[in-house]
Amino acid sequence: MSTAASSSPPPPSTPPDDDTSWRGVAAEENEQAAEAAGVQLRGRSRRLLGELLRPHLRLLPVLIVALVLENVARLSAPLLVQRGIDLGIPPLMADRGPRILLEVLAVMGVAVVVQTVARVFFLRLFGRIGQDILLALRRRVFRHFQRLDIAFHDRYTSGRAVSRLTSDMDAIAELVGGGFDGLVSAVLTLLGVSVMLLVLDWRLGLACLTSVVFVALLVRWFSTASARTYRRVREASAQVIVHFVESMTGIRAVQANRREPLNQELFTGLADRYRAVNVTSFRLVAVFMPGIRGIGNVTTGLVLLLGGLFVLEGSMTVGVLTAFLLYLRQFFEPMQEISQFYNTFQSAISALEKLSGVLEEQPAVAEPASPTPLPDASGALALTGVAFSYVDGTPVLPGLDLAIPAGQTVALVGTTGAGKTTIAKLLCRFYDPDAGRVTLDGVDLRDLADAELRRHVVMVTQENVMFAGSVADNIRFGRPDASDEEVTAAARAVGADAFIAALPEGYATDVGKRGGRLSAGQRQLVAFARAFLADPAVLILDEATSSLDIPSERVVQRALRTVLADRTAVIIAHRLSTVEIADRVLVLEHGRVVEDGSPAGLLGSGGRYAALHRSWIASLG
Repeated sequence: MSTAASSSPPPPSTPPDDDTSWRGVAAEENEQAAEAAGVQLRGRSRRLLGELLRPHLRLLPVLIVALVLENVARLSAPLLVQRGIDLGIPPLMADRGPRILLEVLAVMGVAVVVQTVARVFFLRLFGRIGQDILLALRRRVFRHFQRLDIAFHDRYTSGRAVSRLTSDMDAIAELVGGGFDGLVSAVLTLLGVSVMLLVLDWRLGLACLTSVVFVALLVRWFSTASARTYRRVREASAQVIVHFVESMTGIRAVQANRREPLNQELFTGLADRYRAVNVTSFRLVAVFMPGIRGIGNVTTGLVLLLGGLFVLEGSMTVGVLTAFLLYLRQFFEPMQEISQFYNTFQSAISALEKLSGVLEEQPAVAEPASPTPLPDASGALALTGVAFSYVDGTPVLPGLDLAIPAGQTVALVGTTGAGKTTIAKLLCRFYDPDAGRVTLDGVDLRDLADAELRRHVVMVTQENVMFAGSVADNIRFGRPDASDEEVTAAARAVGADAFIAALPEGYATDVGKRGGRLSAGQRQLVAFARAFLADPAVLILDEATSSLDIPSERVVQRALRTVLADRTAVIIAHRLSTVEIADRVLVLEHGRVVEDGSPAGLLGSGGRYAALHRSWIASLG
């Protein structure tokens, strides 16, 4: 022990309870925070559910009438049995017995018809409403996912998005497909049976209703425990889906890097956790449902004992006791339906919480409230005092000023991380600058409607995204209303018509999953044809020729002179052969322009561009 430590005064004595109390305060604060978060999640999900149900509220009275008719008809059966036994069977009523029995049977027949018709009507109408709700929700979620900015999609994995539209939507489908129906029917049955029990014999009725206290305690325990459990079930399910989708999406990288054992280990852990939380949920049900049934059986035995005594002493008829036992069976069956509904409800609420969380995400790149019209654009671009960073404290562009006249082709070159692609993303308004302005023809991009901006500015990247469908469909993606002749002309302009004509079905050839039936170079040519067909005022090429071989690149470079004519173009390329077609070259370092001039002029100046060019030539050797 050091001298300082030994000479320092001993700490004041602290009662052992103090540490515990501090921990207790912290735990209490955590519980309060968790409870507040839970209240917020529940409120958010209820708002979403209310919004989905609101358009269908006008049909609610019709559904209620159908349900009431069905339940009244069903609840009439035990009462009719009582009348049949007490009035139609005793010897004292022998002369009227057969007639009363026939009347009772006739009324029961009518009740069965009413119950069946009401049930069929309700199920058909409720089923249509449920599917309409699911359709509206799917459309809303998909539309919102498309509205959200690139930054959101960068952090929100595709697996989580898939989970929202599959397992979460399935949980809600189960709720609207039969959950509400079961709950409303169960509640109406419980209320109706309770009334009938008290009407038939108030003494036995009160004895039966005392069991509700034990049922309520059991339901309270189950609701609290299952709420937490089913939220964990949804989270574990989402994690399994996320890992599976991400692994299968990147299967080439997984196999190339021999990641299968590690991915399998991770998936096994997630799947085991999913199994464990499901086992917990089954354990809850295994206690709850037999518990309800046990309370019902004990209550039935008590009614049979007391009712038998009442019959023997003459204060109750056999018919009333029989009806009582029949009603008692109907009384406890809904309890199990409510428990099953609660399982469905908790699962759906957890799903709604996740979906409502997505729907409440606001795009960081928002549409302007009052967009500035720009029907025709010449293509003049400007960045004025633009600062931007992906991570706070690490600026990519510290304060960039740049003007690109309309019709000029500008190449951005520089080392990795210089800010080239960031500039392209800002010009497309995938992100907004932290400071400064990005303008098109003098109009701030934040003041342009998205549809108008996308019509004037088009970006082609090295990703070569292909969608399911034919080659023509993928070219037409740039302008969906284009004719076949315009599609062919666009392909011809970029030099893609030769390879398309050689395909088995020409322009009608299916490109396969993500364009898998086309080579990387062919996919890039299709992407160029798509951009040419869109005919934007500004075309941005971000490493758009990086996947092409030398012969294909020469074809594309010849086509680019046609594609880039009479429009503003920004080219980002490491292959400096692509830069040669530019009117102007900007050399970037750390988000600043360090050289600006024509390709030939910069090459002869012996500066940074010349050094990059020498390095590129050396790499070819």
